[in-house]
Amino acid sequence: MSDIHLDSTVLLALQDVMEDEYPVLLDTFLIDSEERLLVLRQAEQAADAQSLRLAAHSFKGSCSNMGALLLAGLCKQLEEAGRREQLEQAPELVEQVEREFAIVRILLKSERQRYLH
Repeated sequence: MSDIHLDSTVLLALQDVMEDEYPVLLDTFLIDSEERLLVLRQAEQAADAQSLRLAAHSFKGSCSNMGALLLAGLCKQLEEAGRREQLEQAPELVEQVEREFAIVRILLKSERQRYLH
């Protein structure tokens, strides 16, 4: 697993705490993240700086908790763009968030398979 995209020490700690519920946590994060991406895209398309900031802030927290630090960093940039109402940066940042999440999704699905075996 690539520590650039996912911090393996965070995942090990979550596995320790969650025990048998660890795969459920992974699934929940993935499902929740899909919904958060939709909200981000809608806020970006509507040029709604406040909604974009709030959605990015919320997604940043869950990414951080799951050890997806690069993804959390991109969400932080998006949150800041929303806070400063610099929405011209939003389309590119949302695209970067989506690309990074695609990588994280693959890694977490792989992690889930590894955990089940």
